[in-house]
Amino acid sequence: MKHEITLKVNNDTYSLAIDPWRTLNDVLREDLNLTGTKLGCGSGDCGACTVIVDGRSISSCLTLAVEMDQKKIMTIEGLAPSGEELHPIQESFVEKGAIQCGFCTPGMELSAYNLLSQNPHPSEKEIRESLSGNLCRCTGYNKIVEAIAESADKMKPKKKKGRKK
Repeated sequence: MKHEITLKVNNDTYSLAIDPWRTLNDVLREDLNLTGTKLGCGSGDCGACTVIVDGRSISSCLTLAVEMDQKKIMTIEGLAPSGEELHPIQESFVEKGAIQCGFCTPGMELSAYNLLSQNPHPSEKEIRESLSGNLCRCTGYNKIVEAIAESADKMKPKKKKGRKK
């Protein structure tokens, strides 16, 4: 028996009738055609399927879609929704050479976004801890950590110039 759910993904609302056993990853990729969210291990160990739900990073391969009814979901497609410009995190990943095959990149970037949303000035240790659920087989992690540190600097609010009164 299918369940009617409403998903709020990247500021768009979708009403779907889905089987109760389907994962969020399946629904995002197959029904909504949001293929930036990858399926790696299927057991929540690699982080390729990371999405943000109500401000928390989750493994979409372990999450039933029916549990996401009415929740606010952000996928990698929502990081730079216009498609015209890259988000500062994406820019930094490119500039620092933190991308090789790219399979882990969406999950890494969303984990970075979630960290920087909660802690705009993380230490290297905090960056590394925030990536503990994301595995990369190609780059190692130094360039990824450097990219996240650089993007934190890029995302800092700009100070207004002017005289004090």
